[in-house]
Amino acid sequence: MRRSTAQTGALVFGIAFLAFGILGLFVHNGMGMDADNETTGRLLGLFPVNLLHNIVHLAFGAWGIAASRGHPASRSYGRIGAIIYAVLVVMAFIDPTTFGLVPIGSHDIWLHAVLAAGLAYIGFGTRATA
Repeated sequence: MRRSTAQTGALVFGIAFLAFGILGLFVHNGMGMDADNETTGRLLGLFPVNLLHNIVHLAFGAWGIAASRGHPASRSYGRIGAIIYAVLVVMAFIDPTTFGLVPIGSHDIWLHAVLAAGLAYIGFGTRATA
């Protein structure tokens, strides 16, 4: 059976989240819980990460890969993920440390906006059939 666009998108996002979650663990302070955007480790020198941030990326990655097995699950992944990442964009302007838990300011703001748009396409912009 042929994969739908939503399934392919969920798989690509899942693999990317998983890869960056793993890479984030190897960043200086990537295993720490510092949530200050100025002092925490930075993935690729741009994106602030800490242990909880990396765990969230790993969870989104695993979810995306699992959701890619079926079209309805892939669309749900896209819809829910888009909403979560859109909320994170707004949240970054309110508290860029997510109440001292996860650094989401700096370059993460535009990255989360791009992720929200891509996930919205998977969830809302793909057809019900392949």
